[in-house]
Amino acid sequence: MTVSLPLVVVLGFFAWAAVKYLGVRIWIVVLITLFGFWLSRTFLAPAIESGTRSGVDVVNGSHD
Repeated sequence: MTVSLPLVVVLGFFAWAAVKYLGVRIWIVVLITLFGFWLSRTFLAPAIESGTRSGVDVVNGSHD
């Protein structure tokens, strides 16, 4: 069985858990989110996307 969840939902869950159980402050979550949006507009975006896709393939066990 394959479950497909958007990455935003997964990251949102981890952010909620970090705030609720680890005591991470909300402003830190907002700052990291804004930094992620800024980083997506830099020259590093293709490398980050490639690495993310490779990581997902490893976790899913799919091979091309």
